[in-house]
Amino acid sequence: MREITKFYIDGQWVEPTELNLIDVINPATEKSAGQVALGTAADVDAAVAAAKRAFTTWGVTSVEERTAVLNAIVAEYQKRMDDLAAAVTEEMGAPAGLSKAAQVPIGLGHLTTAAATLPTYSFGEDRGSHRIVKEPVGVCGFITPWNWPLNQVMCKLAPALATGCTVVLKPSEIAPFSAAIVAEIMDAAGVPAGVFNLVNGDGPGVGVALSSHPDVDMISFTGSTRAGIEVAKNAAPSVKRVAQELGGKSPNIILDDEDFAKNVAGGIATMMLNSGQSCNAPSRMLVPNSRLAEVAEIAKATGADLTVGDPNSSVRLGPVVSEVQFDKIQGLIERAIDGGANAVIGGAGRPDGLETGFYVKPTVFTNVTNDMEIARTEVFGPVLVVIGYDSIDEAIKIANDTEYGLAGYVSGKDLDEVRRIGGAIRAGSISLNGAQVDPAAPFGGYKKSGNGREWGGDYGFEDFLEVKSLLGYSA
Repeated sequence: MREITKFYIDGQWVEPTELNLIDVINPATEKSAGQVALGTAADVDAAVAAAKRAFTTWGVTSVEERTAVLNAIVAEYQKRMDDLAAAVTEEMGAPAGLSKAAQVPIGLGHLTTAAATLPTYSFGEDRGSHRIVKEPVGVCGFITPWNWPLNQVMCKLAPALATGCTVVLKPSEIAPFSAAIVAEIMDAAGVPAGVFNLVNGDGPGVGVALSSHPDVDMISFTGSTRAGIEVAKNAAPSVKRVAQELGGKSPNIILDDEDFAKNVAGGIATMMLNSGQSCNAPSRMLVPNSRLAEVAEIAKATGADLTVGDPNSSVRLGPVVSEVQFDKIQGLIERAIDGGANAVIGGAGRPDGLETGFYVKPTVFTNVTNDMEIARTEVFGPVLVVIGYDSIDEAIKIANDTEYGLAGYVSGKDLDEVRRIGGAIRAGSISLNGAQVDPAAPFGGYKKSGNGREWGGDYGFEDFLEVKSLLGYSA
């Protein structure tokens, strides 16, 4: 049983102002895996004050000093990768293999990318007689989710530290174990006191206090569009910078060529990664109407490999994160079936033999149109819809007919056509022919999928910098 009863503030583990513990539920067992203390506005005040004090010195450190600290964090992170993987599996149910192969390494990737980018990044340039400089925005509040916990913490934390900002982190109270280890890593790496602070808590108790705090210069939030809107409202009175990475309903356009079967199978497998709990999941597969029957057969064959079960065993899918999430997904599946969608694999209920744990059947729906709830709502579970098209122009129109714009996918033999279609999709990150995510490429959304760009080395740095003009600098 893990017990996280203290917060990391100003370089020390400190008691909360009020002790209020909640259970952290292991989604595979439905039993408590430990407890976490929920913070209050007073705890946020203490953390923000520490970050504000630390900014006066950290914000003016040299590139060399910050690079050295980032490299020290990398070294300590590498020592704790097994611990981090075990924590992620326990807190949010990712299969152990996925935690070790992806959940933990992606966090390391953001750290190493920032450390490699910083030494050559330009924080100033001369334009005529003027000097344009980039300075750290200040104290940053981070509110991060449970689905890829280390990815979401590190894609914010690495560029923030690299640019000279200080940080107060509120991780998800559903998955706080890995974030506590991150705080231990920061401490072991010698990050100066107050530069990194951790306050656990829920949205009403800590999230609101952090996003509305007058001494927080920037709030960076990852989560649902609904919650992101509330964060922005809370931040508005203090006119702080707000960066948001929100929901998605990403299209996957598959072209009619000899690689069709391979690309359909690959799209299904990518959708089911992390039990479908990825904001950029390719959840709408667009295929030629003439090949819909073939897709159903490919889905049935692919489904045999989509094993579900104990995340500490050799399975492809573990549980979804919580009972709330399980119930939401079941409701969407049931209403889709009632509305005429055809589940060619999966459907409602738990997989056979799994009576305990928040396990969902990997589900692929055909007979879906883009106006149906299941095609428009972010399910955040292992549920894929297949939608037919008669022409590429129609496919692009369907792809863009969504309030979201986080990601898109295009697969086909004709690379020029794949590139053209990718350029026509209104979304921030487009994967062509199965290209994998890259910490050196910017990530973020159009429309209701958010604003700003994370990851991406130099692009990731930009969100954490203010631009100042020194007029007549060389006059």
